[in-house]
Amino acid sequence: MNESLDSVDGRQRLRIERRLAHPPEKVWPAVTEPEHLSQWFPAEVRLEPRVGGRITFSFGPGGAETVGSVSAYDPPRLFAFDWDGDLFRIELRADGPGCLLVFSHTFDDRPAAASYASGWRNCLDGLERLVDGRPTGPLERPSGRLHESYVEAFGLADGIAEATADGWRVRFERQLTQPIEAVWGTLAGADPGAAATVGAIPPPGFTTDEFPAGVITELDAPSLLEYAWQPAGQSIGRIRWELSAGTGHGARLVLVHTGPPGTAGEQATALTVWRDRIEPLARRLAEEADRNAD
Repeated sequence: MNESLDSVDGRQRLRIERRLAHPPEKVWPAVTEPEHLSQWFPAEVRLEPRVGGRITFSFGPGGAETVGSVSAYDPPRLFAFDWDGDLFRIELRADGPGCLLVFSHTFDDRPAAASYASGWRNCLDGLERLVDGRPTGPLERPSGRLHESYVEAFGLADGIAEATADGWRVRFERQLTQPIEAVWGTLAGADPGAAATVGAIPPPGFTTDEFPAGVITELDAPSLLEYAWQPAGQSIGRIRWELSAGTGHGARLVLVHTGPPGTAGEQATALTVWRDRIEPLARRLAEEADRNAD
């Protein structure tokens, strides 16, 4: 299996190659016919099997429904479609007695790539079981360990440094594997409400020794905490933690640290320090997610 993430026309493209033991003619129904798709694809699918045909995705009775269109339909070689603005392509290439399946997903949300990759890997495992004639069973949530392996493989843990009109900004955006409340609880510590009030010093989970924390200036638990960066008792920047729903596999963390002109050394330090702060947090949450799934 070969997996990669690259950029195409300013968008992210996840590409997964997998060799299957069956020819394209046998695999084709499994990737195009709704009764087979339901056994490995993450949504219920209805489609008009032609270029320009309507394709509908739903999540069971009463669930949300979205509509896309088929952009390529060439049996038993190529099936492509759009779903909620994302582009999907499934290609089957004859390869001896079997075939090479080339799956690609093109999207805009780069921090979601590890979540997408781990989810599609589980789905394609189900597809392989289906064409092999083995029981497929219900789709399983991807493991936290698998998610974190894709973060490392795709280089998704690094922050971005930017110049601003007022100085500089360092920004990290990281998809996590536990829900918002669990992430907040881990950051806030054993007593989540004890110190998390505007005007108080933030809980240690939100801080780092290299950047002395002033008081909390904005708070909306469990999704937002901002405090002053205050070396030598003087506020010169802000550190802001935000949590949102992300891909649905866990919370999305955005950490933003700002500083004034003339402190480029601190900007470089922030890139390193916050990466080193976020990575153990992400690993801990992934391990907890896996334990909770057992």
